[in-house]
Amino acid sequence: MKLGAKLFLAFSLVLGVLFVVGGLSLRALDRLVTVNRDITTRTLPAVRYVSAAHDAMPGLARLEARMLILRDAAYAAAWRERMAQVREDLTHLSLLLTSPSQTALLIEARMAFDAYERVVGQEQELTARGERQRALEVAQTESSGLIERVESALGRLIDEIHGVARSAQVEAGRLESRTWTGVLVALGAAVGLAFLAAGVIVLRLTRSLRALSVATSAVATGSFREPVKVEGRDEVAALALAFNRMAERLQEVDRLKQTFLAAVSHELRSPLTSIREAGHLLHDGVPGGLNPKQGRLVAIIEKGADRLLRLVNQILDLSRLRAGMLTIARMPLPLDRVVAKAVEELRPQAEDAGLGLTLERIGMRFDFLGDEDRLVQVVVNLVSNAIRFTPSGGRVIARVIDVGHEVEIQVEDTGVGIPAAALPHIFGWYEQAHRDRGGTGLGLPIVRGLVAAHGGRVTVESHEGKGSRFTVLLPRGGTDE
Repeated sequence: MKLGAKLFLAFSLVLGVLFVVGGLSLRALDRLVTVNRDITTRTLPAVRYVSAAHDAMPGLARLEARMLILRDAAYAAAWRERMAQVREDLTHLSLLLTSPSQTALLIEARMAFDAYERVVGQEQELTARGERQRALEVAQTESSGLIERVESALGRLIDEIHGVARSAQVEAGRLESRTWTGVLVALGAAVGLAFLAAGVIVLRLTRSLRALSVATSAVATGSFREPVKVEGRDEVAALALAFNRMAERLQEVDRLKQTFLAAVSHELRSPLTSIREAGHLLHDGVPGGLNPKQGRLVAIIEKGADRLLRLVNQILDLSRLRAGMLTIARMPLPLDRVVAKAVEELRPQAEDAGLGLTLERIGMRFDFLGDEDRLVQVVVNLVSNAIRFTPSGGRVIARVIDVGHEVEIQVEDTGVGIPAAALPHIFGWYEQAHRDRGGTGLGLPIVRGLVAAHGGRVTVESHEGKGSRFTVLLPRGGTDE
């Protein structure tokens, strides 16, 4: 699957979860709104109407008594007005009830209310005929009983409506809690899913890119061996495949270059040796004497032949090192005498450059199992570099240090130092920190290869303008412990 398709699928999944969360939230919110709307538009008005009707009944009884006793038309008008209001409240209430039990209570209250109205009508007729005492008896017996029935039915109706209201409030609270819980859980799941999808994609990308970065660094340093592992079929996998093809092609080109250099160097070695020996014979006057001008020309030929032969030998050594074919003849040897031999070989060169060259020994045990000629070559390369990059009047120190499980060789100078930008690359083939001071850029790679062949490692510390210190760490016995 392509990377774009993976991203689209992940984001679509997250959006789908969010849509589901939104839908469920809206549905729960609608139910919550419905419950609250019922409470606001039905339950609360029903409570108001039934309470008003219930509270009006004692007033009706008082007005009725005054109307019979005082026979005042004003009380009769007030009673009729209050009756009309109660009837209107009961009518509105009938439109708001939601259960059969509530409707039954309302019917019971209305029937008692209607009967009360008829009884009061009879009382008024008796009063009009002058039977006042009879009217009072009817009021005390029948009328008061009907008012109690109305109050009782309305009271029970109030209790039931209150119960429904409390249930609705509990349901609303439960819905609200469930809504918030559902929304938070769903949002948490959506966020977690988003993080999971993003984490998987990012982990996949960073792991592949990290592998490509490491492989690129390995190609840059010449240590790339295994192809990058290809996972999947997306763009990153295509990039890894392209990188592997590129690295394979670079290795092939590098092998061709090394083969060419090795072949050319090998073919140049014999004629250069012949030229150098012929120069020596001419310089020694074997064919005959030379005049001063001829002597200078012969000296130039000797120096050029020596320089070319050293370059050819370096190229051959580097080719053998890279091919793993350089022979290391290990034997017990005192490493301090190996370093002393290299120092003495280069002392004339240091004196010609006006430098102080000293050897320091730190510790007591310098025995080592290694190839003397190759180790001398390591020290000679490091010391000759130090001499070349140290101005006249400076100092070069070669140290041999016993550090227990390792033997350490240090070459320190007070020279020009190495620029910080060039420091990570100085062990690369043909790399030079100061190209204006000569050299081939092969000495340090050869040093690193020879030290690695002995199981050791090379480090460098340098401050530009203050000097450098190269450290060779060799494990006892010539192999890593």
